[in-house]
Amino acid sequence: MKKETLYEKIYNDIIEGIKSNQYPPGSRLPSEKELSDSYNVSRITSKKALEMLADQNLIARMPGKGSYVMDDKKGEFSLPEVKNNQRSQKKTIGVIMDAFGASYGYQVLLGIESECKKQQLNFILKCTYGSKEDETEAIDELISNGVAGIIIMCVHDETYNAQVLKLAVENFPIVLIDRQLKGIPIPYVGTNNYKAAKELTDWLFQHGHTNICFVTHSSMQTPTILERQSGFVDSHLEHNILTNESMWITNLCSMLPTTNSSGEIGEEADLNQIKEYILKHPQTTAFFAVEYSIGLLVYKTLLKLGLDKEKKVVFFDGIDEIYDANPIFTRIKQGEFLIGLNSVDLIVKKMKGLVGAEIRLIPYEIIEGKEDFYNYR
Repeated sequence: MKKETLYEKIYNDIIEGIKSNQYPPGSRLPSEKELSDSYNVSRITSKKALEMLADQNLIARMPGKGSYVMDDKKGEFSLPEVKNNQRSQKKTIGVIMDAFGASYGYQVLLGIESECKKQQLNFILKCTYGSKEDETEAIDELISNGVAGIIIMCVHDETYNAQVLKLAVENFPIVLIDRQLKGIPIPYVGTNNYKAAKELTDWLFQHGHTNICFVTHSSMQTPTILERQSGFVDSHLEHNILTNESMWITNLCSMLPTTNSSGEIGEEADLNQIKEYILKHPQTTAFFAVEYSIGLLVYKTLLKLGLDKEKKVVFFDGIDEIYDANPIFTRIKQGEFLIGLNSVDLIVKKMKGLVGAEIRLIPYEIIEGKEDFYNYR
């Protein structure tokens, strides 16, 4: 009988762990170093075991992030079947995103690509850059190309896209990511924005900040922003601290592509508005920005005024640890890769008629910035 090699031992143990739900779908596996320490083997050996699992689409490996257990389309663990020589024709889905980058979206796309590969799907990507007209055009083009379903990150707007509503009424397979349309029965994958915003505000209170300015752009009435606002307000209520909306900054516009054609002019106006607020309200010690781009505008202004070490800026998302190993900003980090994975899994189930308006909220975490960067008072 053939003796089990060390890497096969690790491989088989992880297989058993997945089958027994010790490692449920979406969970993070031990790292190469953790496995090598646990089994007293070299990292080359533990790496080979993880690579074998990844080659069989049982796990997804993300550089700098770790290895995560994949969820098969039946919702239960099974070893990959031997493929027939004759390949079945792949279906194509559409993916429409407002935009993507290192701060948000890139990891979502990696998750979508990974799950599409597993599900034997092709996908076509369209970016709208904040334009509802481009969003409508992208939907029409994808439909005319015969896609079997569409994953959409809707643009920031206070009214819903009529074309999205039309497809929902016609029961065309759609899944929304990141931005939910409240009251519309469409499957959604994203973050519990209310809970995350509440916990981030709690964090500020725990670090001695009681005068906090809520900072957002002019699309204030979108569901995502309203949820983050509600979490911010309710955290104040629980701490018996009053919050005055007249003391907020709520009409920034440079990060909304459809509001002005010149980003430089718009940003300069936003920076001046933030500067006037800071000078007028010196008692404000922290700023809660609803998005990364807004948080950076506040930080730029504080830096110019020499107040960057006295006042705190927190926000959602931001530069990934792959690019920023020592983050200076405390922020909410959404589970982007898993949002991508789940959106494809959900669109496949929707295409098969297996789900209705299912909502999947993906875990998030608070990433704390370097403590020595700020002077707490």
